[in-house]
Amino acid sequence: MAVSMTGYGKSTCQINERNIHIEIKALNSKSFDLFLKLPQFIREKESQIRSILAKKIIRGKVELIVTFDTNESCANFNINKTLFKQYYKTIRSTAEELDAPLGDSLISSVLRIPDVLSQQTEEFDSEKWEIFKTSLEDAIQQLISFRVSEGEHMKKDINNSIIKIQSLLDLITPHENERIENIKQKLSNSLSKIQEKIQIDTNRFEQELVYYLEKLDINEEKVRLAKHLEYFKETIENEQGSGKKLGFISQEIGREINTLGSKAQHAEIQKIIVQMKDELEKIKEQLMNVL
Repeated sequence: MAVSMTGYGKSTCQINERNIHIEIKALNSKSFDLFLKLPQFIREKESQIRSILAKKIIRGKVELIVTFDTNESCANFNINKTLFKQYYKTIRSTAEELDAPLGDSLISSVLRIPDVLSQQTEEFDSEKWEIFKTSLEDAIQQLISFRVSEGEHMKKDINNSIIKIQSLLDLITPHENERIENIKQKLSNSLSKIQEKIQIDTNRFEQELVYYLEKLDINEEKVRLAKHLEYFKETIENEQGSGKKLGFISQEIGREINTLGSKAQHAEIQKIIVQMKDELEKIKEQLMNVL
């Protein structure tokens, strides 16, 4: 089955009467490329979070953003009273010596001095971690569902292109006899011009003609191309996480199409080959986003 690398998921959980919002986005990438934006109190679990995402998302450019609602009732602050008094007295004493007026903002100014006011470190214990992890996995599952849904649409488009290439391959057969006759006629005309000047061994010419036509035979390429197309359809239908494998198969499909084109020597067959290449490019473009 085809699974897209593009996805989105979000969830919300509540820890200490605070709403924690989890948002995950994923785009296509050759490897697993993760960007995390976490609140300070969750960063101790960063390695576990990375491990969960890498295991379940597998590949893609992934962005995880965790935010929380500010709740004043949950804010725990410590005031270093000793330090506060020292700063306050020193500033007030200095102002009086300099006969400088003090505004109403002295207290708030002192509180902004480093180490006077500090927020208590919030403990992220195992119970809170389980709540968060469950919510994270919900968001991941949403992203995976999104990927699967989009992958189904991509699979339909890709299969349509594969079917078109198969149909185009069938259109080559009616032109093959004419193609061979055209090649024979072209060689005979060239030979007639040469015979006016030199003597030609007819038997040897026939042998060389058979050898030349065998080299231009396209039946093997047609058979291999048909097998590659069937293998591609089986893989995209039955194997999950098959993006790279499908990419390799599409390369083999392209190789056979190119060989057919180089051997064709027939205008109508060349037109068919161009249409095949056009459909193959559509497939390759879609495969860039298949997991």
